[in-house]
Amino acid sequence: MHHGTARDTTASPSDPASRPRRASPTDTTTVLQPGAGPVRSRRYLPAEADRVLWGRLPNADDRPVLSLAPGDDATIDTVSHEGLLPDQGGDPVAFFGRYGVPPEQVLDDAVAVARTGRRHPEHDGPHVVTGPIAVEGAEPGDVLTMTVLETLPRVPYGVVSNRHGRGALHGEYPVDGRTVSVFADVVPGDDGPRGRIPITEGGDRYARFPLAPFLGIMGVATPGERLHSVPPGRHGGNIDVNLLQVGAQLHLPVLVPGALAYVGDPHFAQGDGEVALTAMEASLRATIRFDVTPAAEAAQRFGELAWPLVETHEYLVPTGLDPDLDEAVRHCVRHAIAILGARYGMEPHLAYAYLSAATDFDVSQVVDLVTGAHARIRKADFADVR
Repeated sequence: MHHGTARDTTASPSDPASRPRRASPTDTTTVLQPGAGPVRSRRYLPAEADRVLWGRLPNADDRPVLSLAPGDDATIDTVSHEGLLPDQGGDPVAFFGRYGVPPEQVLDDAVAVARTGRRHPEHDGPHVVTGPIAVEGAEPGDVLTMTVLETLPRVPYGVVSNRHGRGALHGEYPVDGRTVSVFADVVPGDDGPRGRIPITEGGDRYARFPLAPFLGIMGVATPGERLHSVPPGRHGGNIDVNLLQVGAQLHLPVLVPGALAYVGDPHFAQGDGEVALTAMEASLRATIRFDVTPAAEAAQRFGELAWPLVETHEYLVPTGLDPDLDEAVRHCVRHAIAILGARYGMEPHLAYAYLSAATDFDVSQVVDLVTGAHARIRKADFADVR
């Protein structure tokens, strides 16, 4: 196992990292095989077959694969499920080879998961999650904060898929009912690497778009049976909020002793809504810091944390989740009112009015069985509040 050198970080638990290290390699042929290449933290967690779950999320009975003290960070390899799934042939070397990717540019851990990973094809989700990670002393009632310190693309390509009639236009796409997997590569751009998708099948014209890497799945374990990896919830999981880029934090209620955190579903880019079903799915090496706020202090800072709360340098981002998108938005509005009350002492009817005047409510995703909405509350609007 390779260990990198620990480096100083500038963010505190209440202040997201102010100097994002948006990891996009200038060499668009870079491949970060397990243990190879830069590792920011001295604690490194590879995505080995016995350190991941495929299709399910950790529960209270799972043994941690890594234990940390509050305030510790870890560099964690994540593996995208695209190219591994049965509807793509179950062989990532063969799947990506069809798009001209040589075998040495296919991740060894992705190959291992495809060959040896245990996943029920009908009852489990598609996602590969790394963990769980125990945070010492974390207890139910506390809040776990996961701060994204770095995201390094592990490969120079990704996939956008539409399958199972699950996108926003289910019943219309995919037209023939089969899985459509669109290969997207990474190419140089004037302002850094960009994703590229062809305009026509086999054509030589392309749409190019900026990369914005983030982890679609960040969560904590729950009591009871292991949850399916697709629907998000109070535990976090597959929330797919694309603001969770470098410098952002995710605040989650601790639901089991040790929190038992996990990450996965790595993305290179995603539009709000994720309308075709997936983002540009591609593997990342992420460095995350884990902090714990004790229950009494958490009640003052967060109120009752009914749903995951994202925080960036610029925004407070309350979320709302429900199978019905209208109801998800309502949950999000209630969450926003509650967080404004807890953080700034704002009275509910005044918070409601402020949100209507000044806050954007966005659709996080509409394709994960449980839909998501999130709000962007500008922290600068409350800079003078004492």
